[in-house]
Amino acid sequence: MKKILITDPIEKTCIDILEQSNFQVDYRPGLKEDEIVGIVSDYNILIVRSGTKVTKKIIDNSTSLELIARAGAGVDNIDVNAATHRGIIVMNTPGGNTLSTAEHTMALLLSMCRNIPRANNDLKSGIWDRKKYLGTELFGKKIGIIGLGKIGKEVAIRCKAFGMEVLGYDPMITQDTAQKLDVKLVSLEELFKHSDIITVHVPLSSETKNLINKSIFDKCKYGVKIINCARGGIVNEIDLLEALNEGKVSSAALDVFEVEPPIFPNDLISHPNVIVTPHIGASTKEAQEKVAIQIANQIVEFYKNGILIGAVNAFSLEKNITDEIRPFIELATTLGKFFSQIHSGNVNVIKLKYFGSLLHKYRETLTAAFLIGFLSKKITGSVNFVNAQILAEETGIRVVESIEGEHITYKNLMTIEVDDKGYFNLLSGTVYGTKELRIVQINEFSMDIHPSNYMLLYENVDRPGMLAAVGNILAKNDINIAGLSLGRTKIGEKALTLINLDSKLATQVIDEIKMINGIGNVFNIEM
Repeated sequence: MKKILITDPIEKTCIDILEQSNFQVDYRPGLKEDEIVGIVSDYNILIVRSGTKVTKKIIDNSTSLELIARAGAGVDNIDVNAATHRGIIVMNTPGGNTLSTAEHTMALLLSMCRNIPRANNDLKSGIWDRKKYLGTELFGKKIGIIGLGKIGKEVAIRCKAFGMEVLGYDPMITQDTAQKLDVKLVSLEELFKHSDIITVHVPLSSETKNLINKSIFDKCKYGVKIINCARGGIVNEIDLLEALNEGKVSSAALDVFEVEPPIFPNDLISHPNVIVTPHIGASTKEAQEKVAIQIANQIVEFYKNGILIGAVNAFSLEKNITDEIRPFIELATTLGKFFSQIHSGNVNVIKLKYFGSLLHKYRETLTAAFLIGFLSKKITGSVNFVNAQILAEETGIRVVESIEGEHITYKNLMTIEVDDKGYFNLLSGTVYGTKELRIVQINEFSMDIHPSNYMLLYENVDRPGMLAAVGNILAKNDINIAGLSLGRTKIGEKALTLINLDSKLATQVIDEIKMINGIGNVFNIEM
């Protein structure tokens, strides 16, 4: 039974779904970092919202953790790199709070343009002054939306309903998509230059941190208005305060802050032209319920059916693996293990070639599977679909994928090749029928190898008695031969022999075989 720890407040429906699916759930909101460190090794799954900071310290102490699930969209409170390195999947609930955040953006937009908070406070204090708060209409204004993902698109739709002209920046959005939204795609430079109001809807990353800063404010219209309902740190708070004081920015509306909760007193928060809310963009009853149910169902779907939804660091698992591709994933892992034991040199670049439309479709998954097999024989520690690529990079291995056309012999074929010095340098494999794995080429030798747990591979001179000499040594050491595959270039020249064995070879047996005249490049292979 998988054990789940929940360290942030969450709707009871999430717990109910998980317990009904036979997960053991411990609901302990409010735990501090050191408290989590002390118990996290007892759990397979950690569920958090935005309150818990899942630090490297927590992750490094999580000996059993397989999945970190974020009930919400942002994962900047999770050290994704540390989790990836440990092979832990990080999952979020994309789209669960889309409408709530989009509506909150509009609420801040209207409140800012019509001075509603200040007017409300004055009237409650007994002050009636209709002239004091001159507002700004939305109709005809240009709003620049940075990030046209799910939330950005919903904001665009609502802004169009107010008669605004929407400028958008998102390098992932096509012109067709923008046209359907009636959004004008522009460069960031154009967006800053022409927008009356700017709102950001992008994740916080190294590329977006301090995206809007002093140099950007200098490019904006005088009196521009700024909204941030995305993540604190995207708008530089020091530069924003300076721009507000200078009048370059006429007003700002912020739901998120670089440090949460902010440090008080806070000149930006107390500025008369700034509207603030305490990170409540997703805080609606509907959104809370939605993400709670969504994260629970995603966890159940992954553990019960093997389907991963919402993973932020396991792209290769996002696809729904079909029975058709499953044998090729096993083949890729097998080829990785096999190749790691027959290539005698250092590996810097591995070229993976995929022949056939099926392998083209799943090449990312197959590459990850190959690396799992290859690295499992090279390094200590767990290697899986999550961390295979990053571990390869850390060991100095670069993988180059290529999609090839139809192979002359095989419908689907996977080939591994390296240019480094060493031997062997080329390996190819396929699947016969629906599940029969075959290695069909090693270097220049055509083969028909059925991989098994124990194999002996060696080169030999193509002459009578070579196989018998090896067989005698195996028989003397009570090692049974389970299968055989032979390949040669020309009669009487170099040949390649692979023998499937029923048991493991001892070092002294291998040494005896190496002493046979005419045999070289002997490899003991264990799967």
